[in-house]
Amino acid sequence: MTYGLIALCVLTFLVSPLSGFTMAYGRGEALLGAQSAYFERWGVIPAQLTHHPTLWSLLTPLTALFVHGSWLHLLGNMLFLYVFGAMTEERMGRVHFALFYLAAGYVALFGYAIANAGSEQTLVGASGAISAVLGAFLRLFPRARVTSLFPFLLFLPLRFPAWIVLVFWFVLQWVAARHAGSGPGVAYLAHLVGFAVGFCYAWGRYRRSDRVEVKAVATEGERQP
Repeated sequence: MTYGLIALCVLTFLVSPLSGFTMAYGRGEALLGAQSAYFERWGVIPAQLTHHPTLWSLLTPLTALFVHGSWLHLLGNMLFLYVFGAMTEERMGRVHFALFYLAAGYVALFGYAIANAGSEQTLVGASGAISAVLGAFLRLFPRARVTSLFPFLLFLPLRFPAWIVLVFWFVLQWVAARHAGSGPGVAYLAHLVGFAVGFCYAWGRYRRSDRVEVKAVATEGERQP
């Protein structure tokens, strides 16, 4: 993992209201109230962003990338960033990758807000940005070997080309998005938008001859980013 990815992981960990809130407010209603206020402050609220946009609400698709609702949410996203981000960052360069990560994540969350303009539910997490990294990885390293664990195959570690794993992941997100509402839960639509943005950007930015054909060993669990 390069210094750029380490910085993103550390920043995300520091901003997320996890252990610090538990120590400050304990457990129960006080903790839930503090977390809810924090999410509303730094997360994306589609109705506010689309109906009555302010300068601050327009910034929330960026701030929301560094806020997570649980340890499982945070660690799952950081796992995907570690697996698919290292090679992508190396190919793009540290500064380029960081700007791509932030811009694609912003577009993914903004796209979700537009599609769910009437929703008052707060959206947080780096899933849209990390989905963009997956999309770029698919374009740049389609033949890289990815070690994956599939629950319906008894979690056996099997190696497949990245294009098979990531296309399968995209199809799962598509199916889930079609059955998901605008209420609490996983923002599958943000995953789809981010993935499409990342793939299209890499497609336009890097010519076919620029792609690096490298066999890579990566590990992907069943958890979605």
